[in-house]
This record gives sequence, C-alpha cells and structure tokens, in this order.
Amino acid sequence: MYYFAANVIKVFLRMFGKITVYNKQVLPNQGPYVIACTHTGWVDIFYLGITLLPSNIHYMAKKQLFEIKGLAWLLKKLNAFPVDRDNPGPSVLKIPNRLLSKGEIVGIFPSGTRTNEQIALKQGAITIAQRSEVPIIPVVYMGPNNLKELFTRKKAFLIFGEPIYITAKDKEARTYYTGVLEQTLKQLEEEIR
Repeated sequence: MYYFAANVIKVFLRMFGKITVYNKQVLPNQGPYVIACTHTGWVDIFYLGITLLPSNIHYMAKKQLFEIKGLAWLLKKLNAFPVDRDNPGPSVLKIPNRLLSKGEIVGIFPSGTRTNEQIALKQGAITIAQRSEVPIIPVVYMGPNNLKELFTRKKAFLIFGEPIYITAKDKEARTYYTGVLEQTLKQLEEEIR
C-alpha cells in the first residue's frame, strides 16, 4: 500500500511542478536513521516521502489523527504510528526504537507541530537517535503547504543536511544535540532562501 500510495501522490504532485532537492547524496544508502524535518503543512510529508523512494519512512504522528476512522486506516497503511504528545508514554521511544532496530527509517517533525515560526525544538528526535545509536538527518522543506498553494504552483524545495552522530548518552548531550539540530535547520533554511 505504501508504494502504491506514494506513486499516486508522486504523479499528483508532479502536476503542480517538480520539487528541487539539494544534498540528497548525504543520505546513508539504507536505514536505520532518523529523518528530522521542518513541518509547515501536510504537503511536506508527501514530498519527503516521495523523495526517499524506494525507501519508506515510518512517520510519528499525533494520536488525534488516529481517532478519525478512515484516516486511521490510511495512516497505518502509510507506516505512520500514533504518539500522545500531551502524555508521552514509553511507546514514544519503544515503537521508533523497534523500527530502527529492524533497519527502518523513522520520520519525526521535531517542532512537534506544523508551524512557520521559529520555535524551540522538542528533544524527541535526538532522544530516539541517541538511544538507538543511529544518525539523525536534518531536512528543511520550503514550498506549498496546502491545496491552494499547490494550485498556485508555488515552488517546493527540500534540502538535506549532513548526518548528525550523537556520541554521548546523557541528558546534557540531548540538550546539546537538540541545539545543534536547531542551528543546522536554521542554516539549511537560509541556504534555500
């Protein structure tokens, strides 16, 4: 279902113009790794997914989306898994760690929500990469965020940053590497502008 849906979405998005992708060569040839992407709308999820084909991403998504009947079924088929952002429990780490241990790619939006503002990142992406001992790949998306912007043929860009390897396992390291990730995402965004 993932590949079928991804290819349908790819054809749909191409009707509105191509995405320009920078630095894709920095990606490891295969998983496991964590993708940490900026999140400004629902379109970035699709562009990121089709850009990584034939690899597939397991996205972390807020649990409220899984409470919508038809959407819950689709999200599961598209490799998304629910996370309770208000009361994060052990599954916040358990599910992505299990996926990474199988060599999968986990996609996380470290802002924790869709935003066009510069906000402090949450530490989840770093914590997961740190515990699983995998690199984290910073990614910035700029472009259309909804159907209206797609129809205006607003240009889309994805820029990948060099993998970040977390070399320490303590709390101070999480804080430090969250800052590194935040700074890297800002620099990548400036490169696109």
